[in-house]
Amino acid sequence: MNASPTPRPFHLLAKPTGAACNLDCSYCFFLSKSQLYPGSRLRMDEAGLEAYIRQLMEAHPGPEVAVAWQGGEPTLMGLPFFRRAVELVAQHRRPGVDIQYTIQTNGTRLDDEWARFFKDKEFLVGLSVDGPHGLHDQHRHTKGGGGSFDQVLAGWEALQKHDVATNILCTVHADNGDHPLDVYRFFRDELGARHLQFIPVVERETDETAGQSAGGWGEPRALYVQAGDRAAARSVGPAQYGAFMNAIWDEWVRRDVGTVFVQAFDVALGNRLGRYALCVHAPTCGDALVLEHNGDLYSCDHYVEPDYRLGNIHETPLVELVASPRQRQFGQDKQDTLPQMCRDCDVLHQCHGGCPKDRFATTPDGEPGLNYLCEGYRAFFRHIGPAVDYMAGELLARRPPAAVMGEMARRDGVLQAAVAGAGRNDPCPCGSGRKVKHCHGAA
Repeated sequence: MNASPTPRPFHLLAKPTGAACNLDCSYCFFLSKSQLYPGSRLRMDEAGLEAYIRQLMEAHPGPEVAVAWQGGEPTLMGLPFFRRAVELVAQHRRPGVDIQYTIQTNGTRLDDEWARFFKDKEFLVGLSVDGPHGLHDQHRHTKGGGGSFDQVLAGWEALQKHDVATNILCTVHADNGDHPLDVYRFFRDELGARHLQFIPVVERETDETAGQSAGGWGEPRALYVQAGDRAAARSVGPAQYGAFMNAIWDEWVRRDVGTVFVQAFDVALGNRLGRYALCVHAPTCGDALVLEHNGDLYSCDHYVEPDYRLGNIHETPLVELVASPRQRQFGQDKQDTLPQMCRDCDVLHQCHGGCPKDRFATTPDGEPGLNYLCEGYRAFFRHIGPAVDYMAGELLARRPPAAVMGEMARRDGVLQAAVAGAGRNDPCPCGSGRKVKHCHGAA
């Protein structure tokens, strides 16, 4: 018998409820994935759970294994399902292996019992929140069409009461994208959140799907696939996304380094040092796969569609599917299909073309494969570049990168002095190319 292939380290998101969810968020194209399983209850059964846990433990070569749950809404499985999952992990884990439990939830079903369980088993709980009440409820609706903010806040309070490790996942769309500091300060000051992710909403559409995407992905729905050369109206704009991230960076880098952790900022610092932690901005991808409720394995969370189904773990071992040439090629294509404009870009070392799902734009000279968010990514990575360089230098010198806050205060003082000595119609000393009166000299 041939030995099973050994995959490089990978991350697997399990969706025990498939696309089933108790919310009806208008931008959530994953709701449409129920079309892949007509007539199914969209629930992982005991045999599926045991196969998933056992094969996950067998497939991971390293000292750590992440057992990660997502949806849909995974808490629809009920707490006994997750208690059983923990039992199976204890049964199948190899000696000395560290287990990291994570779950992404909309939070509406969380209460003291859930929170006690998460605390006891040391779960990291990702909570989906789009900002303060009005911004959150723009798109994160209940099945009845109402807002979900109050329910989510109750879930957050239960998690905080029991001191559960948490991470806020905020999608950035056309409606909250113009309010970066309102969103950031709400998380930091009102929720007291210390770990944040900002994920751009980019919904692709074609002439055929435009009507569906405009109305949301609730019933009746067509299957969403990564096709189309334009973005739906509620998608965040490229320049809008760049401005959103820059505004939050400017506040964070001056006062919150070391106390608030923003995934995009951590990733940028890691990339500067050649340590790639997120597939979106790594040279290649293919190491973040998705397991559906019935054992189907897909190349990526964004590609749960027929062309990217690798197989089923009840028929082919997980380790073989993860290490398959087909999946390796999927990941390598991220680098191999970069347009020349990206290869020549001054922020390639940070961006690496972004996620392939968003590469449906064309370059100015007509080459396909440019990321829809390119304008925003360039603005963001260029804006943060000098401070990231400083932080990287501090880390390499074995000093805390939080020293950048003092450096920013020094630089701000130098700039303010230069602006004070310049005429209103002079070029702004910041280097923006604008006149002082239209830049740092504006009232």
